[in-house]
Amino acid sequence: MNTLPTFAEPAWLVAGIVVIGLLILFFRQMVQKRQQELARFASSHLLGKLCGSVSSRRRMFKKIVLLLGILCCFAALARPQYGVKWIDVKRKGIDILFAIDTSKSMLAEDVRPNRLQRAKYGVLDFVGQLEGDRVGLMPFAGSAFLMCPMTIDYSAFESSLQALDSAIIPRGGTDLAGVIREAEAVLSNEANHKILVLITDGENLEGDTLEAATSAAEKGMTIYTVGVGTREGELIPLSGNGKSGFVKDSSGKFITSQLDEKGLTEIAERTDGLYVPLGAEGEGLQIIYQQKLSLIPKEELAEKRHKVPLERFIWPLGAAIILLMIEFLVGGRKSKRSLKLPFVKTAGRRKQKAVAMVLCCGVLSGAVQVRASIGEDAYKAEDYLTASQYYTEQLERTPDDPILHYNYGTAAYKNNLFEDAAQSFSEALQSSDLHLQELAYYNRGNALFQQGQESVTTDKQHTIELWKQAVLSYEGALALNAANDDADHNLELVTKKLEELQKEQEQEEQQEQDKQQKQDQQQEQEKQENQEQDQQQSDQQSQDGGEQEQNSKQDGEEQSNEEQQGSQPENSDSQQEQDAQSAQQEEDEEAEQTEQKASAEASQEAQEQQARQVDQARREQGKMTSDEAEQLLNSLKDEEGKLNFVPAGLSGTPENQETTRDW
Repeated sequence: MNTLPTFAEPAWLVAGIVVIGLLILFFRQMVQKRQQELARFASSHLLGKLCGSVSSRRRMFKKIVLLLGILCCFAALARPQYGVKWIDVKRKGIDILFAIDTSKSMLAEDVRPNRLQRAKYGVLDFVGQLEGDRVGLMPFAGSAFLMCPMTIDYSAFESSLQALDSAIIPRGGTDLAGVIREAEAVLSNEANHKILVLITDGENLEGDTLEAATSAAEKGMTIYTVGVGTREGELIPLSGNGKSGFVKDSSGKFITSQLDEKGLTEIAERTDGLYVPLGAEGEGLQIIYQQKLSLIPKEELAEKRHKVPLERFIWPLGAAIILLMIEFLVGGRKSKRSLKLPFVKTAGRRKQKAVAMVLCCGVLSGAVQVRASIGEDAYKAEDYLTASQYYTEQLERTPDDPILHYNYGTAAYKNNLFEDAAQSFSEALQSSDLHLQELAYYNRGNALFQQGQESVTTDKQHTIELWKQAVLSYEGALALNAANDDADHNLELVTKKLEELQKEQEQEEQQEQDKQQKQDQQQEQEKQENQEQDQQQSDQQSQDGGEQEQNSKQDGEEQSNEEQQGSQPENSDSQQEQDAQSAQQEEDEEAEQTEQKASAEASQEAQEQQARQVDQARREQGKMTSDEAEQLLNSLKDEEGKLNFVPAGLSGTPENQETTRDW
């Protein structure tokens, strides 16, 4: 703890001393002027009688007390601070600023398609893994500028990244010291971890880079350097205006751009960061995410202790009030009643006291303004943690003040605490001030939209509900002020995004329903197939049972016939006649079959004899027999039984084919 008080705005002390000096000169001039007027008014021997009741000591005392009171007022305006206190402040997310080198050396093609394009691909893959962390884009060469401010709108960041090329910064070179200083200004929000990812080949360095890195480390910024290219290097191609070839130096030699790993490693080590080569597939950025950023504990992101100085302006302000009251009550004449009431003063005395009261009221209002401006000053200085803590303390004293709720909501919004901000803006709507209601509606819509943006990839339904509330908030702001162009623009934007998200959710639900229906159909089909198989098995079993029953029935009939036959008498005449006729018919049928068989064998033998004669004749003519032709055809058939050979005799005209078809 400091043993001596400090002043947050010491310029007010200087102003107070100057005012006191001017007042002393003014009082001296007034005393001289009064003496001159008294000398003209009466002779010197009468002045003692006329001014006998005036006390010069009292008047001097009153002037000293007045000057001290005014000086205390200026001391209160200077905001004296004595002692500190530690507070726990909510924090959320990581601020990651990507600084990408766009100098001509980044066009070298030692990594495909070139260094700059490969770096863009790697950053896109890296950002695709983030959830709720703010990202920004700063291209640099001989100078640097913020192309995409810190945001959680990854689509806007990707659009800016796609537009990045080597011609975006006309000044050549690679000023790493300059980009580090620019990054310090961008990453000034103490509510988040400050990360600078520096992607460059390290060629043509300018400025005191290591000194800038040390200064950045003192301000809490961590630098991760990513080297693009190879140690062997590559020629730098010419670009623009249809030029071809490679860059040359003043002597006409080709310039080879090589990766400066040593310098980039020193920069990272100064800030407790890490150097990695980008790699052919952007794996260097993945190493940074896996080994560093993904290991940041969640509880560290949730809150952090913050040291806040204690304001002691109430001490000089209280002293000023007491001194001015004493000066007001003490009279300037010799009297037993040294303390006089204001209404017994003369007209001139009332005028002087009125001036003193005006000064007192002015100082009081200034002091109140000082206290009220603590949160505003911290907000303007982008110290949103201090502003948030101040408004929290004030809300504990006056929890129903809508202005304090609104101010706390703005500070919470800047700290990425969108849920707290939306709740505070809702509380601010209790105000009777229509302008404040309009602002609260508008900012609540912004907070609800950002809150929904955080869950758009994980819980679309929750995001839809939040965005619907945001639309209602913008409509409320427009109902109070139809000329609010910002609310109208945001209403149109959020409505469009809401419709797109609802359509996307409907498509996903439809796909899920189609998938479920398909699964149900497959299950129903499988069920039907199983039923058909069961029915077939049942039918087969029934059929087998029927055949067995029929067979058993036939066996029973045969047995019955045999029994009937056995029961007939053997000496029946009709039965003998029938047996004789049956025997005669069987003999006739056997004779007929023998005759047909003999005729068929004779015909077959004649055909074979004729075939042997034809074959003999063809042998004599030097031609193949039918058996030889059959064997040849079998040898020419492929696995599928089709001919893969066409005899030469089949080529030509149809007439030739008919006449030359010969085996």
